[in-house]
This record gives sequence, structure tokens and C-alpha cells, in this order.
Amino acid sequence: MTNASINPLIDQIDRCLPQTQCTLCTYPRCREYAEAIAHGQAEINQCPPGGQVTINALSNLLDKPALALNEEHGINEPKQIAYIDEPGCIGCKLCIKACPVDCIVGSVKLMHTVIADDCTGCKLCIPVCPTDCIALVAPDLPSTKEEQNSPWPGFTLEQVAWARFNTEQTIKRNRQREQVRIKRKKGIVRKQMQQEILAAVHRKSQQQAKKQTPGKVKVHFGKP
Repeated sequence: MTNASINPLIDQIDRCLPQTQCTLCTYPRCREYAEAIAHGQAEINQCPPGGQVTINALSNLLDKPALALNEEHGINEPKQIAYIDEPGCIGCKLCIKACPVDCIVGSVKLMHTVIADDCTGCKLCIPVCPTDCIALVAPDLPSTKEEQNSPWPGFTLEQVAWARFNTEQTIKRNRQREQVRIKRKKGIVRKQMQQEILAAVHRKSQQQAKKQTPGKVKVHFGKP
């Protein structure tokens, strides 16, 4: 399959995933899981949050048998979202760094909070919290069929699209930060090398100057 045909297929597969970015499928993001499925490197039943809804959608799309969910990756559960017990928060920012959809806000040594509507319930923030102040709670579910417009209970199509967008933006920012870090590191290394070269040249110049300076000759005159 050519790149021209594989890329639209990856997009179609990605639209069958709920975009929780939970990594339970063993891939770092939903997009990477979609790519693996498109290349025949992963099965269609590795997404616990998507459950049978996702499996059936992928089965129809790819004309494959609708397998049962592989529970080695987890079980399908009702959606839950993260909640931070703010008095217990020390403002370490570890949960902010762990969140793949950028739904936690806060600053160093200040309380953090979760934007409930944007949280996908990926649970990645929980194990990194040093004070164990993050819990999972039931979200406010869509109240009408118009609001519950996605095939996944607890998710709206708007939330799914927003999660995908936020994930892409987070990846983009992380890449930019890494590029800046590498450039700074190269600049520091280059400056250190220049300083070392200048120091070596200075030492060599001093050595050459000492060699070229004639030493003082002491002349002793004997008594007449």
C-alpha cells in the first residue's frame, strides 16, 4: 500500500478512536495506534475506552472480523475524569506534563485544576502525583441525544475532536521545546569549546613567550 493510500486510511481509523490518548493499546497516542493498524502491526481490539463500539467501527472499515476486546489491554469502563484535591496539591506540575490533552492548568507551587470538559479520563496524571491528590470521578454526562452525538457514551463529537486537536498541539509544543533545548545545548557546548580553544591558544602563547625571552645572565667579576 502506497503512502498516498495509507494516509487517508490512517485518518479514517483515527476517527474510529475516542481520542483518550490513554496508551492502554501500548502506543503513545491514538494516532500511532491508527498507524499501526493501517500497517497491519496491531489488532483492532486493543482500545478499552473505545470498547466494542470502536472494534465494530474498525471491523466495518477494514472488512475484518469483529473481535472481542483484548482485556490484556484493560476493560471497557464508564468514562471518568480526573479531579484534583486542591488543598493536597503542591504545584509540582508533574500532572501537567503527563496530561496528553493539555486539560490541567496551574503553575509551579500553585494549585492545579482540571478542565473537566476537556479531560478524557486517560489516568496518566494519577501515577505521577507525589501527594496522591488526584482521583477519578464521574463526569457530567450529555443530557440529550443531541449532546450525546458520538458513538462513545460520555463523549461528544466536539470533545473527541478537541482532544485530538489538543494532543496535536501538545506534541507540536513539545517538539519545539526540544528543538530549543537542543539549540541551547549546542550553543553552550560551542561556547565551551571556544573558551577551551582560546585558553589553549593563550597557554601556548605564554609558553612561546617564555622560550623567546632570554634569561638574565649573572656576571661575577673577580677581585683584581
